[in-house]
Amino acid sequence: MSPHRERHRTERIGWLRAAVLGANDGIVSTGSLVVGVAAATAERSNILIAGVAGLVAGALSMAAGEYVSVSSQSDTEQAELARERVELATSPAAEEDELANIYIQRGLDPALARTVALSLMATDALRAHARDELGLSETLTARPLQAAWASATSFAAGALLPLLVAWWSPMPMLSWAVAAGSLLCLAVLGGLAATAGGASIIKGAARVTFWGALAMAVTALVGRLFGAVV
Repeated sequence: MSPHRERHRTERIGWLRAAVLGANDGIVSTGSLVVGVAAATAERSNILIAGVAGLVAGALSMAAGEYVSVSSQSDTEQAELARERVELATSPAAEEDELANIYIQRGLDPALARTVALSLMATDALRAHARDELGLSETLTARPLQAAWASATSFAAGALLPLLVAWWSPMPMLSWAVAAGSLLCLAVLGGLAATAGGASIIKGAARVTFWGALAMAVTALVGRLFGAVV
């Protein structure tokens, strides 16, 4: 019998979280920056320079932040695995009891739980304890470089959208065009992310659009009140 391989949404949760966060932040931060600078009655060249600077700085910041954050998670995982290796080498019987008790708590008969624990430990003891005791798996393991790359590229892609709108829009309509285009992109992004994660499309689109609109409104107000590049 050939093995049946199901693909689950949790398999893409690592890069999906980083990508959605990066693209959302790129659209919101750069769109808000462009709207705020435009509200200060700046020239198009100043608006675009500020936007490009925000894109570069934001992408690098997102990459660094994700790398450091996920690396910390990875360090913790590796430390837990190292501790488990030592316990398996020094107290195999106690580790067997621990694994069997986990299966008993999940509803298995004690005798069956013991059999399962023995079988799994004979095959790959560390993997069994990592999965069932520590909650670690290959699917959900921390990948710092993957998260950093996904965040940086998605932020740049998201930030590029309001910049393109600012480049092509007539100056009198620039702020409104950037705001409308950014909110539309946020709604689409929220819907796609919700679809990929199996959640409600309307809910996913609505929440990112609301916070994006709030960020741009506040930034535009700041630019209007102070009349300077922010």
